[in-house]
Amino acid sequence: MIVVATADFELYHEAVAELRDRGTVFTTVEPGGDLPDRTRVVIVAHDDVDDVDVPDGVERVVASGGDDARRAVEEALAVLRGGGGRTVVGVDPGTRPGIAVLSGAVVVAAFHVPLADAVAVIRREVDGEADPLVRVGDGARLQGSRIVNELDDVPVELVDETGTTPYLGTGARGMGDVLAAVNIARLDGERVDSREVEPTAGELQQIKDESRQRSGGDRTIDEELARRVARGELDVDEALDEHRDETA
Repeated sequence: MIVVATADFELYHEAVAELRDRGTVFTTVEPGGDLPDRTRVVIVAHDDVDDVDVPDGVERVVASGGDDARRAVEEALAVLRGGGGRTVVGVDPGTRPGIAVLSGAVVVAAFHVPLADAVAVIRREVDGEADPLVRVGDGARLQGSRIVNELDDVPVELVDETGTTPYLGTGARGMGDVLAAVNIARLDGERVDSREVEPTAGELQQIKDESRQRSGGDRTIDEELARRVARGELDVDEALDEHRDETA
């Protein structure tokens, strides 16, 4: 069991929230209080170290404050898992990619975010990991290539994502991209440093149609701007701004 033992108000609330979000069994004690018999790991703040007596066989995870709570919780969970394993991030690309973070065989975090936020989320999840790996599905070619190309300093594999999206039963709507990302993370892929994709006429038209929708039907970007969006050089809103400047 995990125990949170800290007088740091912010760390206490952030750590408790993280543990509840993960459905983890835990308890809290005041620094200096007795630890329950089933305690396996204790989360404390730097200022609490001298006040929390940790017996043999119990691991201590020290956090710098509330903004370090998530890292501390993941480290504590790794202790419960017996050391965890390699951090692998699976990505199901699209306009809102599904992202799943695995430590060994255990899913420790999952996200469903706009494409513009995906790389920042992935970088945050692999930051500080000794040997991380990102596996990106080969579908949604334009969005997937943008993610691959922006992760130029992280090991990336391109994965055949055929059959990775599971059947979704009643009440599971919206989970497909995240569950696909879990499956992608568990599949071996081909190591890539970049991915160059020539957009098809249909993909360019889709980008142009999106620009018209975003502008409220007021304007449609030209093919060259659509190609720049497809290459990840601009997003649709930035392309619309350039189009307005060009036609002003």
